[in-house]
Amino acid sequence: MNETEFHQLADIQMEKIEEMVDDSGADIDYEVSGNVMTLEFEDRSQVIINRQEPMREIWLASKSGGYHFQYDSKHWICSKTGIELIEMVKQECEKHAGETIDWT
Repeated sequence: MNETEFHQLADIQMEKIEEMVDDSGADIDYEVSGNVMTLEFEDRSQVIINRQEPMREIWLASKSGGYHFQYDSKHWICSKTGIELIEMVKQECEKHAGETIDWT
């Protein structure tokens, strides 16, 4: 994957996360600054999602730990757990929010 492809795929994924959070109705604030998206919760805890251009990866950091996601031709998959990025974002948001979130 070249740099342009990486940015296109990462842009799509980050937009999908923004839409997912907006549509959830959960009390999650988010801010995007450059290559970093910060999700902040009522208790001030955060999930940080950022692009690692040199590695062609998306990284997620939360109170559960740090995770690296690589694109496998269809999805961003965690190199440590095998979980898809969107699913990991949902899980981490629910942990930080302390409640089940309706992601429909």
